[in-house]
Amino acid sequence: MSILDTVAPTPDLRLPYDAGEYQFGDLRLPKNSPGPHPVIIMVHGGYWRARYDLQYIGHICAALTAKGIATWNIEYRRIGNTGGGWPGTFQDVGGAADYLTTLAPTYNLDLGRVVSMGHSAGGHLALWLASRELVKHPDLQQDNPLKLIGAVSLAGVIDLRLGWQMNLSNGVISEFLGGSPEQVPERYTAASPAELWPITVPQLLIHGTDDPPENVPIILSESYYQRATAAGYLVKFIKLAGADHFDVVNPKSRHWPAIEQATLELLG
Repeated sequence: MSILDTVAPTPDLRLPYDAGEYQFGDLRLPKNSPGPHPVIIMVHGGYWRARYDLQYIGHICAALTAKGIATWNIEYRRIGNTGGGWPGTFQDVGGAADYLTTLAPTYNLDLGRVVSMGHSAGGHLALWLASRELVKHPDLQQDNPLKLIGAVSLAGVIDLRLGWQMNLSNGVISEFLGGSPEQVPERYTAASPAELWPITVPQLLIHGTDDPPENVPIILSESYYQRATAAGYLVKFIKLAGADHFDVVNPKSRHWPAIEQATLELLG
């Protein structure tokens, strides 16, 4: 059975970070420690489209919380929702991350140990969260964004220009950003982790070799890694032989222990 068809464990709390229908997150807290808890901001995928939501990625949130990590699984406006796409998706993800400063005192969260983690389109948004201090576009700039100590991309669409060239998901990147790189170049510059360098925090890229072309081909992670390492940035790449697009978010997959261990190491 696909992870998409399996109901994730219930979160401890569902909390709004703003007033909109899709502006909330699911918070899970470790049971074996009083804290302060390190935190993973989890961002689900689905090519930024409204028909996909945060439910499926709750499985790895529960698995990581069992290892002593608080997880903040965020929902956000997507293509098809009013205000989704450019710039609302980015504004929501940034606002949800920054809302941890409000939650921290009540739930004993350690804001000095926060990592972003995302799958597929969420991998793009997780790396974007780690680069927000580099964003200069007036639609996306936020004062004093929450500082992260790392970012994890699970089969992420982390190079939007390359993804556009590959016509991923029938041109979804043009739909997401409102045009091609020639039509809205400043949006690609502000939105794509591959163009927001140097991202100074350590980054972990995880991608399966059997991720099919209709999902997110591994070349997106490979090319990003090659450019980043050549420039001397702190990027680790784990290539999972035989893993497909959803093995990386399935805690019952044979690949999960390696993903979990690398994530724990990133958190220190």
